[in-house]
Amino acid sequence: MTDFIIKKLPYDLSSHAGLAFVGKYLKRVNINALIDPIFPVRSGVANSEILKSYLALLCLGKSDFDAIESFRNNAFFKRALGLGVVPSSPTLRQRMDTHAPSWFDLAPQMNQLLLSSRINGQPIDFGSLECGYTPLDLDTFAMDNAGTKKELIGRTYAGVDGYCPFAVYLGSLGYCLELALRPGVQHSASESEYNLERALPMAASLVSTPLLVRADSGFCSAKLMQEITSQAQTLQREIAFIIKWNPRKSPVETIAAKRVADASTPWVSERLGKRECLWQEALELAGVASASNPARRVYRLTERTIDKHGNTLLLPEYVLEGWTTTLPEKFTPSEVIALYCDHATHEQFHSEFKSDMDLERLPSGKFDTNYLVCQLAAVAMNLLRLIGQNTLNEPDAPVRHQAKRRRIKTVMQELMFKAARMITHAGRWVLGLGESDPAFAVFERHYAQLRTA
Repeated sequence: MTDFIIKKLPYDLSSHAGLAFVGKYLKRVNINALIDPIFPVRSGVANSEILKSYLALLCLGKSDFDAIESFRNNAFFKRALGLGVVPSSPTLRQRMDTHAPSWFDLAPQMNQLLLSSRINGQPIDFGSLECGYTPLDLDTFAMDNAGTKKELIGRTYAGVDGYCPFAVYLGSLGYCLELALRPGVQHSASESEYNLERALPMAASLVSTPLLVRADSGFCSAKLMQEITSQAQTLQREIAFIIKWNPRKSPVETIAAKRVADASTPWVSERLGKRECLWQEALELAGVASASNPARRVYRLTERTIDKHGNTLLLPEYVLEGWTTTLPEKFTPSEVIALYCDHATHEQFHSEFKSDMDLERLPSGKFDTNYLVCQLAAVAMNLLRLIGQNTLNEPDAPVRHQAKRRRIKTVMQELMFKAARMITHAGRWVLGLGESDPAFAVFERHYAQLRTA
């Protein structure tokens, strides 16, 4: 084992070279023109610099305001993001506390501009399904903020004290259109139609394919189904949905007995002691669907006479599930169920917010500020997703297993936390990466694509 001599070098190094990408993407959005004319300051740190600094922190997996102190004297941080000055932690916190309600609409505007941009002349690939639809997945998830006295904390469905933000993901690759913070006690379906008023038009403007809204049984609400249908008519777009049915007080045993007694019911045996049958029925829901695509509900009844441990049950056990959909009749019941099962992929995106971006416990005691943090986190996730999708899936990218999407944590490890030296020579600025850096080729190529756009 070699004994190293620890030495301070006479030049600065940065361990966050990936911020160069973040700066270029934010320049495309033109965040300065988006906020400074509307929210000017007489002196000191511009409001655009506040937002750019915090977005950069989120892209590095840091949500705490105090994390900005490590970058106060970092020349690369300032130059990469185009900052005149890096705000202090108190300035960052106070400015976001003061302007939070006024800045709620900025994040959707930034997302719209960011996701409608072109990379190397090509629109963003959001990831459509083989059936031709682009999924739009809705869900809420629990943020554990127990042991704190933050505003509107409540007991969530997960059994922890915290918040339950509402998330909307476009496509199968994890682009987030909205992350709206909610009190912990708020029901999933409550006021969700207002979120759809923003998310559906944005999704329709970003993709040309039909949209497929998918949601679990917490969103089994006629009001939400009517909102989706209304938006489809207003936007003049095909927007179908699959929402898992909430059986509530449906008589499962009665329905099961009727199916078992019907000799024409087609049963499929999954294994010894387990079989299931599928059927569907038309629904009459006011203000939902259209004449060409009427609403229907697909049912699946599972009968078990032997449990998973091989024990024979005294009485059969029945599980009834259902999915309400406006997909055309050409989609069979089994295909509808398979499309809904693919909806579970979005759980990975939740974990990226909570773990990779360190948003499990929000940084402020004020609800409005935490709401703004979540909105900006959606922008930060899209920034990281764009960087990852345009670099880490290339043939000359650092060696990784084959995948259609790179996790946010991987993007941070491979590109954001990259060592580099900033050099100025002959009036030009150079960002020098290591000679043996495996990501140099994709780093250089994608930065050139952003610079020439």
